Amino acid sequence: MKLRLLPFLLLIVSISYGQQTAADYFEQGVNKTKVGNFTGALSDFSRAISMNPENSQSYYNRGLAKQALKDHRGAIQDFDRAASLNPREPMAYLYRGISKTEQGEPRAAVQDFNRCIELNAEDSYAYLQRGFTLSKLDEYRSAISDFNRVIELNSDKSSMYQAFFSRGLCKSKLGDFKGSISDYSKSIDINPKRSQTFAERGFANVQVGEFAQAVSDYNEALDLNPQDADAFYYRGFAKAKSGDYTGAKTDFDASLRLEPTNIKALYGRGFAYTKLNNQRAAIQDLTKSIEYNNPGLESKFEYSPNMPEKKLASLRNAVSDEIQISTFSENRSDAYYLRGIAEFKSGHSKDALSNLSTAIDLNPTMAPAHFARGLVRSAEGLQREAIIDLTNAIDLNEFYKEAYYVRGLIEHALGDSDKGCFDLSKSGELGYVKAYEVIKYYCN
Repeated sequence: MKLRLLPFLLLIVSISYGQQTAADYFEQGVNKTKVGNFTGALSDFSRAISMNPENSQSYYNRGLAKQALKDHRGAIQDFDRAASLNPREPMAYLYRGISKTEQGEPRAAVQDFNRCIELNAEDSYAYLQRGFTLSKLDEYRSAISDFNRVIELNSDKSSMYQAFFSRGLCKSKLGDFKGSISDYSKSIDINPKRSQTFAERGFANVQVGEFAQAVSDYNEALDLNPQDADAFYYRGFAKAKSGDYTGAKTDFDASLRLEPTNIKALYGRGFAYTKLNNQRAAIQDLTKSIEYNNPGLESKFEYSPNMPEKKLASLRNAVSDEIQISTFSENRSDAYYLRGIAEFKSGHSKDALSNLSTAIDLNPTMAPAHFARGLVRSAEGLQREAIIDLTNAIDLNEFYKEAYYVRGLIEHALGDSDKGCFDLSKSGELGYVKAYEVIKYYCN
C-alpha cells in the first residue's frame, strides 16, 4: 500500500518541547515513517499534536503510521480529525476509506473514496481502492468502471497490473472468461512474477475449454509458488478434462499433501481412481469428499482441543436461562416453542426438536424458536445444523446477542477460531457481557 505523507503546515507555534518545535517533531515523524519506523513516528507526531493540536497534517500522518501498524480503529480516529480540520484534503478520505475496508465497513469506505474522487478526480489510486471495495461488495460492473479509469489515467506499473488483474477477476465473476483472460495477460506482461495471476488465467482457460493452456498457466503458477494446493488441484482438473488421468492423480496427490482436507482434491482423485480402475480407492476418496465438513451430515467433525465438547456444553447450556416468554399467538406457535424448551430442560431432546420445528413451521420468522432449536441441536452434537439455526435467528434479529454468542462458541469448538471470536466480539458489543469472559481465555 502506498503511503503518501503530507508536509507540515507552517503555523506560528510558540510552544516548545525540549527545545524542539512542533514542526521539528513533525519532520522527525515523517523521516521515521519513510524508513518504516512507525512506532517512533507515532511518538513524534503525537508530540507535534500536543504542541499544535490544530494541524491536520499531523493527524493525517499519524493515521498513516497507525494504519501501517494495523491499528485501523486508531487510524480512522486520526483521519476523522484531519478531515474535520481540513475538509478539502482528499487523502484523509482516501486512507480513512482503506482503514474502513480493513475494519469490515465497505459501504462507509466507498463513501470516503467517493469524497476523495470528488476533490481530486485524477487520483488513480482512489479509483483502484474503490474498485477493490466495490468488487468485495459484488458490484462487479461498477468496479470494472473504476479499474477502467485507473488504466485510462496511465497509472504507475503497480496500479496498472493490479487494475488489469482485478478487472479480470470481475469479468470472470460475470462469466466473461475470454475478457478475463485478456486482462490477466496484460497484467502478466507488466508483472510476470505473480503466481496468482497465472492461476486465475488458468482457471479462466479451464472455463473456456482451453485445457492445455490452463495446464501451462498452472505450471507457471506452481513454478512461482510450489505450495499452492489449489493450483495443483486445478491443474489436475485440467489434466483430467484432457484425459490424462495419471497426471491428474499425481496433481491431486500433491494438493492433498499440502492440504489433506481439500475436499475438491479428494473428489478429483476419486474421479481419477475410477478412470484408472481402482474403485476401492475411489470409494474411499469420494466418501471423504462427501463426509468431511458437510453440514448435511449429523456428525463428521472433530472438536477443537481448545474448546472440547464438554466445555462447549457448559458454556452453551448457561445461555438457556436467557430465554424469555413471548406473547401467545393464535396459531399456538409460542406454546409449541415453550413446550419445546420445557422438553429440552426435561432431557427429552427429540420431543424438544419436534415442538420447536412445529413452532418454526407455524411462524418461520420466530427468531427465538430458531435460536432454541440451535441450542438443542448443539446439545445433540448436531453442531453444523445448530449453526444454520443460529444464523437464521441472527438474520431475523440482527441484535440477537445470545445467538451470536452460541454461534461463536460452536464455531470456535469446530476449529474456526477467527469466525468464533468475531461472533463473540459482536455478542459482547451488543451487551452480552459473558462473551468477554470467553474472549479473554479463547481469543487472545
